[in-house]
Amino acid sequence: MLYPRIIPCLLVHNKGLIKTTKFKDPKYVGDPINAVKIFNEKEVDELIVLDIDASRYGKEPDYKMIENLAAECRMPFCYGGGIKTVAQAQRIFSLGVEKIAVSSTAIENPQIISEMAERVGNQSVVVVLDIKKKTLSNKYELYIHNATKSTGIDPILFAAEMQKLGAGEIVVNSIDQDGVMKGYDMNLINKIREVVNIPITVMGGAGSIEDIGNVIKQHGIIGVAAGSLFVFKGKYRAVLISYPTAIEKNTLLRQNFLDQSSYIKIAQ
Repeated sequence: MLYPRIIPCLLVHNKGLIKTTKFKDPKYVGDPINAVKIFNEKEVDELIVLDIDASRYGKEPDYKMIENLAAECRMPFCYGGGIKTVAQAQRIFSLGVEKIAVSSTAIENPQIISEMAERVGNQSVVVVLDIKKKTLSNKYELYIHNATKSTGIDPILFAAEMQKLGAGEIVVNSIDQDGVMKGYDMNLINKIREVVNIPITVMGGAGSIEDIGNVIKQHGIIGVAAGSLFVFKGKYRAVLISYPTAIEKNTLLRQNFLDQSSYIKIAQ
């Protein structure tokens, strides 16, 4: 039986880990390798690492960093940042990465999604949509380059297009909710969910395990990613890497995903 995935998302800036609020005010939270080691011990479902410098400044992916992270990871590993060609994607897969994530490249050259999917398989191609709500119209818009450039593109229509071109997964990342820790944008998730039937992962807003549970309760088999929730503790946002224990995950799924008749114990 397939289960929802609870996924830490790590942002890399100047080779260190940071956490942002609404894609601004970066706070250093540690070393990427150390974070991966801790998440290994906590047996996380999957890990997303996004190099926000590579995409914004047009840099080549840091292959040595990716290789080191992949060698350390004992969970499925999705990497994004600076991937513009099929050759780059293939090189990254050769380092031990299971999924590659593209954002601005998908907008600037949509056909690359079909080319990547043909070469490495649909299930390995993830499109990240950084989405912000317009103040006046309350409509959503896609942004690129770490939310520094608006595109004027409707993310709901674009998500459907990415599915047609062969993307195997859509990551819905709310700029407005990033780092705020007050819950996910459920309206945005619903809109994307209505137009695609491939797996989606949602990011932006998790402030508690209950926020994750709310998404799972509404959408079932879905990826629920978080940054601040898994790296900060308390109102003063002290850095402390965490992740739900097996018992906590078990309880979360029992309450929000599995009914008592179909409940399968996953915590040994």
